[in-house]
Amino acid sequence: MRVKVLSRNPDDYVRETKLDLQRVPRNYDPALHPFEVAREYTRALNATKLERVFAKPFLSSLDGHRDGVNCMAKHPKSLSTVLSGACDGEVKIWNLTKRQCIRTIQAHEGFVRGMCARFCGTSFFTVGDDKTVKQWKMESPEYGEEEEPIHTILGKTVYTGIDHHWKEPVFATCGHQVDIWDEQRTSPKCSLTWGFDSISSVKFNPIETYLLGSCASDRNIVLYDMRKSTPLKKVILNMRTNTLCWNPMEAFIFTAANEDYNLYTFDMRYLESPVMVHMDHVSAVLDVDYSPTGKEFVSASFDKSIRIFPVDKGHSREVYHTKRMQHVITVKWTSDNKYILCGSDEMNIRLWKANASEKLGVLAPREKAAMNYNQKLKEKFQFHPQIRRIAQHRHLPKSIYCQIKEQRIMREARRRKEQNRRKHSKPGSVPLVPERKKHIVAVVK
Repeated sequence: MRVKVLSRNPDDYVRETKLDLQRVPRNYDPALHPFEVAREYTRALNATKLERVFAKPFLSSLDGHRDGVNCMAKHPKSLSTVLSGACDGEVKIWNLTKRQCIRTIQAHEGFVRGMCARFCGTSFFTVGDDKTVKQWKMESPEYGEEEEPIHTILGKTVYTGIDHHWKEPVFATCGHQVDIWDEQRTSPKCSLTWGFDSISSVKFNPIETYLLGSCASDRNIVLYDMRKSTPLKKVILNMRTNTLCWNPMEAFIFTAANEDYNLYTFDMRYLESPVMVHMDHVSAVLDVDYSPTGKEFVSASFDKSIRIFPVDKGHSREVYHTKRMQHVITVKWTSDNKYILCGSDEMNIRLWKANASEKLGVLAPREKAAMNYNQKLKEKFQFHPQIRRIAQHRHLPKSIYCQIKEQRIMREARRRKEQNRRKHSKPGSVPLVPERKKHIVAVVK
C-alpha cells in the first residue's frame, strides 16, 4: 500500500504572536499573475506620493551665536559633537544629541576664518583675522582653570583657512601662501605658492594623505604634493572657486564650489575637463561637503538654500530652505550619513535629515522590509512620467523660482545665438565646444 504524507513547515504559516498578520502563501509563477506590473505601478505611485507627503527634512535650529556662522568642523571620533566659529571671533562646541551648546570660547578678534579638529579628536585648531593660529583642548577646562589655548602661533599675514592631516601631527594653513606646519614648531616646515593672489581654502586628501588642494582668488585650483614640497598642477576656471572637497572614497576625485553658480567635479589626473558640471543654484556656491559614502555631496549657496547632488548627476536631488534662512556660508554632512548641518549669516546652525522622508528611530523588521520594497518599486518605475513628475516636484521660494526661469531663458538665447552663428558661418570656423570645457580657461602643469 502506498501512502502520501503531507509535510509542512510551521514557520511558513504559524504567526509568531497573535498580533502578527496572517501569512499568505504566494506562488511566484508569472502566468498566475497577469496584472502584477499594473499592481506594482500603483504601489510605486502611492509610495512616491507618500514619500513627498512625509518629506519633512528640518529637525532643529541651534541658536546661541551673536554673529553670522562663518565655519564649522566635525569631531573625528564623536558623532554628537560639532564645532562652529562665528564672525565675532566666538567658537562654540555643540552636543547634537541634546541640541545645546556645551562650551563657548572667545577665540579671536574679528572673524574666525577656519577651524579643524585633530585626527585623534583631543584638540582643535582655529585661525582668525588677528593673524594667529590657536590650538585648543577639546575637553572643557577643570573648575578654576582659565580658558586658554594650548599653543598660539603669531603669523605675518591673515590666515583664511586651515586643515589638518588625516594621520600625522601636521596641519596646513592658507592666506598669502599655503604653509605646512608641524604641531611642535612655531614656524612652517615649508611654504608652497604658485601665483601671487590670496588663497581662500586648503584641503588635505583623506585617502592619498600627502596631497593637498587649494583655491585662490585668481580663479586657480592648485594641487600640491607634500612630499616634494612643490605644486603639482593647476587649473584656471572662468570664475573664482570658493572652496573644494575631496571624495572620501575615490582618491583622485574632488568637487569645487564656484562663483558662477555651478559645482565642478574633477578627476585630478585629467583636469582638461570636469567629470561633471552640477548646475542648479542661482547664486554663488560658498561651501561643499561630501557624504561619508562618497556618492553624494551637499552644497551651500548665497541664494539662501542648500542642495544635495549625486556625484554622477548634473542636477540636485533635493533642495532645502526655510523662510528665515539667509545666505548659507558653511555646510557639513555628518559622519553617520544621516544628517546635514548648515550655518548661515543670521546666526543659526540648522540640522536637516539627509533623506527628507526617512523615519528616525528604531525600525521594526516589517517596517524595514516595507521600506526596502517601496524603494525597489520606486527605482523600477522611476522613469514613468507621472512618478518622475511627483518625485522631482519641489516648492521653491519665489526669488529662486524666478531666477531659475530667467537663467533658463538666458541659456536658451545663448544656445540659439551660437546655433545661428554656426549656421551662417563658414563650416568649421565656429567650433562646437562641449558644456564641460566651456568653463575651463587653462591647465598648467
